[in-house]
Amino acid sequence: MGNSGFSVHGRRVVVVGAGRSGVAAAEQLARRGAIVTLTEARDAFDGAERLRAAGVEIEVGGHRSDTMAAADLVVVSPGVPVEQPVLDVARARGVEIVGELELASRWIRGRILAITGTKGKSTTTTLLGRMLTAAGLPVLVGGNIGVPLSTQVEASTPETLHVVEASSFQLETTTTFRPWIAVWLNVADDHLDRHASVESYAAAKARIFANQTADDWALVNADDPVVTARSEGVTAQRVSFALSGVADAGFAVDGDWIVKRTVAGAEQLVPLGAVELPGRHMLNNVLAATGAASLAGASPRAMTAGLRGFRGLAHVMEPAGEVGGVRFVNDSKATNVEAASRSIESFADVVAIIGGRFKGGDLRQLRGPLSVSGRAVVAIGEAAPRVREALGDVVPVVQADSLREAVSRGYELAAPGGVVLLAPACASFDWFRDYAERGDCFKDEVMRLSQQRS
Repeated sequence: MGNSGFSVHGRRVVVVGAGRSGVAAAEQLARRGAIVTLTEARDAFDGAERLRAAGVEIEVGGHRSDTMAAADLVVVSPGVPVEQPVLDVARARGVEIVGELELASRWIRGRILAITGTKGKSTTTTLLGRMLTAAGLPVLVGGNIGVPLSTQVEASTPETLHVVEASSFQLETTTTFRPWIAVWLNVADDHLDRHASVESYAAAKARIFANQTADDWALVNADDPVVTARSEGVTAQRVSFALSGVADAGFAVDGDWIVKRTVAGAEQLVPLGAVELPGRHMLNNVLAATGAASLAGASPRAMTAGLRGFRGLAHVMEPAGEVGGVRFVNDSKATNVEAASRSIESFADVVAIIGGRFKGGDLRQLRGPLSVSGRAVVAIGEAAPRVREALGDVVPVVQADSLREAVSRGYELAAPGGVVLLAPACASFDWFRDYAERGDCFKDEVMRLSQQRS
């Protein structure tokens, strides 16, 4: 439940960053009577005219110290580092600096089910939304998945369940954000271009539990030692899920079923036959979504109905076509080493396309899965030299100077029955706007190759 007493009426609020979240926050603030300035480093952005019409003052081309100095409240978009010096002016005056997720949560009237983790957040969030919808519950899905929570404030009622994907960048700027059910899927090296260390990254994730009470639930991955350690001593009721099986309580896989184990025994919830997602790591997401849906009161029938027909999200282990007996798979959302590793492990005889803008982590962690199932690697983007250095003595590594060339080289290196897999382990920003544009380009190039071959 939000803080219904929180008011911005007549207050000078500066929104930093004009991504989707920043624009949504500015609109919500203006609607609630704040004097809003939105500041953006770029020279132009989508939605500027709409904001001006709503009375928002817009500053582009950089963030100004004098604007920060006049603020009563600063709201940062997830893409904006909170440590940047221009915010020190506001910080020195004791001005509150929050993120869009924190801001919106203060006005949300329904209960929040939040999901965080290094990988699997979007799949788990989408699947949980489907399960709760199948149970007939009033559900809104949003957050980091692309629908800012600020856009859902007006539609929020005390009965609404907000299923929210929460990134580390969003969580690190929370102070009162309180999920009824908080799910922590996993943690691995990621975003080390933004977070000072793995420890600070994990600490940001752990904030998902910070404001919970004994009436809330913390659903944690017992197979992940960092998640287990960081969630010890939480105030909420802690429940485990684990693919490896849990001792006496929690959610697990038992034979052909996902089950809920209690001291009274195991209750069968969802048959594994209903799972249509490829890869064992995807089953971990199904397990987490099932656990959260069960805690929220969904029936086994509703959970199974929500799962049936769900073959995953775009750019997440997405089939992208077949050419000459070679399958192409788009996992452009595998933007860190851990996600790419799980992706490679899901196939035999893989040519992996790896690279982009390096975000930190250890690319050498891909050596294990590639030594088992890798045929070759096509290195792309700024990280190509790093990829060659880390993996060149395990499998052949060739470099491509475009995604078109990468698809073509991947096809040449693959064997019939094999897979060309886009699992970059890196951000897309050297060549593309985001992972989605990279994935769409990959699919277009596969289609182009298919037409050439036919």
